[in-house]
Amino acid sequence: MDRYQEKSLLARVFERVFPKAPDFFHLLAQQSCQVEHTVGLLVSFMETGDAEIGIQIKQDEHAADKVKVANIHTLNEAFSTPIDREDIYRAITMLDEVVNFCKDTVNEMDALGVHPDAFTLEMARHLHDGTKALMAGFSKLGSTPAESAHDADLARRAERKVEKLYRKALAELFQGDGYIQMFKKREIYRHLTNAAERMAHCANTLHDIVVKMV
Repeated sequence: MDRYQEKSLLARVFERVFPKAPDFFHLLAQQSCQVEHTVGLLVSFMETGDAEIGIQIKQDEHAADKVKVANIHTLNEAFSTPIDREDIYRAITMLDEVVNFCKDTVNEMDALGVHPDAFTLEMARHLHDGTKALMAGFSKLGSTPAESAHDADLARRAERKVEKLYRKALAELFQGDGYIQMFKKREIYRHLTNAAERMAHCANTLHDIVVKMV
């Protein structure tokens, strides 16, 4: 056996005992990109009320579930990780929750006969701004992680804007005596704030990762 073959054998043994860690930075970047796409569809739905876009959002949610399961499986099987396992798990699950609430919003609007309004559209747009920031932040972790802190802050700001809109929407909604419609719309507004809340959790996790890396 020559020296090249010996090194190759040693490398194979080492890789079997200490397998190469999966590229979790890439996995999180891909997942955050998928979330941004779904929220972009939500904005389009709130602009048009197009049922076909609602169907696409539901399909996205099914695809997102598969990504979440695959990423968690990869995490469970990984011998080592470049960042804290709990942070990776939190990022995977919270990103998926944002998509879940997009689907829940569309489903509830369909079931309750609620149409998009100025508040649902503006909330969706702020949510989209936040998920675009998350996508940018997670995409930078593998190269310039310090820059991701700014993106995390942008996502948190977007969540606060959604929360302010929610309170304004409720103040306007609970006027008059159309109580059934009031409670229907409140459910929709609440789903959107839940999505924004999960987005803020993602931003906090992203910031925690940055702090530990730099």
